[in-house]
Amino acid sequence: MNTRDFTFDLPEELIAQFPSSERGKDRLMLLDRSCGDLSRCTKDFLMEDLPDLIDEGTLMVFNDSKVRRARIFGNAKDSGAKCQFLLLKNLGENRWLAMLNHAKRQRPGREYFFPGNVTGKITGIENQYRIIEFSSLIDDDWLEKYGHIPLPPYIKREDVSFDGERYQTVYAREVGSVAAPTAGLHFTREILNRLAEKNIETAWVTLHVGLGTFLPVRTERIEDHVMHREVYSVPERTASVVTEAKKSGRPVLAVGTTSIRTLESAWDETGGCLRSGEDSTGIFIYPGYKFKVVDQVFTNFHTPESTLLMLVSAFAGREKILTAYKTAVEKKYRFFSYGDGMLIK
Repeated sequence: MNTRDFTFDLPEELIAQFPSSERGKDRLMLLDRSCGDLSRCTKDFLMEDLPDLIDEGTLMVFNDSKVRRARIFGNAKDSGAKCQFLLLKNLGENRWLAMLNHAKRQRPGREYFFPGNVTGKITGIENQYRIIEFSSLIDDDWLEKYGHIPLPPYIKREDVSFDGERYQTVYAREVGSVAAPTAGLHFTREILNRLAEKNIETAWVTLHVGLGTFLPVRTERIEDHVMHREVYSVPERTASVVTEAKKSGRPVLAVGTTSIRTLESAWDETGGCLRSGEDSTGIFIYPGYKFKVVDQVFTNFHTPESTLLMLVSAFAGREKILTAYKTAVEKKYRFFSYGDGMLIK
């Protein structure tokens, strides 16, 4: 298949630059993937309607990864020029793998001043990234004080105080992502409580979202695209309840594409069970993929020609997804990280 098969027209004003006025007050589109008439496959709801749209006995799986305040600013020692750093991976010994703006200008040996009397120096190059060695420990406590929320590039503004709350799920626990698992941003404690009252079981996985979530597909044929790898972990309880749900025929609803990738990666076809523990995955799900675990999906509206759009197209069918997206544009749904939600059943 060609990458251009996954494009669609999206007016810029429909790219949500801010979250809704209150968490859980977004719009919700329901897509019936078994529907035969493409023009009649969607219905419009509000996020607060979600518990009424999910059947009793469903198992919902969430990604509890927490966004690290990984964007920091420093000033070059030689010129005073301001430089932005996105810290991607802690390499130990006060070293981080980072993405820098104007990276070609940033060569090994260049030094920078950072907040809190910290200095740093480029000590190496790894592909388009740089290795930065800091003068003291840069941990999550330091980043909480001096770091910024790494908003995605299609949000054309600086982060502000409310992003620290709204670009984080209410159930986030494990720090490690450089982007939010955005499907979860819609959920409030009230919605989660209503799901529990309806005997809808919840389980958790952790997949730390990497920079690759924003990388475009640069190949003409999607089959030639190489997916980024991300670290995930599956608790023993989650492995047990997902395995039990599959054996008993209960539907498994994955909240977000990161939960989908984790579940599909951790499934042991030979044993017919979900594996617990930590691993990494480079799974690329596109049309033709046969889902082993996931029966239903809650997700956001994704960017054109992205691996995320290809994933939901694999689940619901490319034509159905693109028709639903065309309807969403006509009805002025809000798109991407701070946008509205979609339930696919």
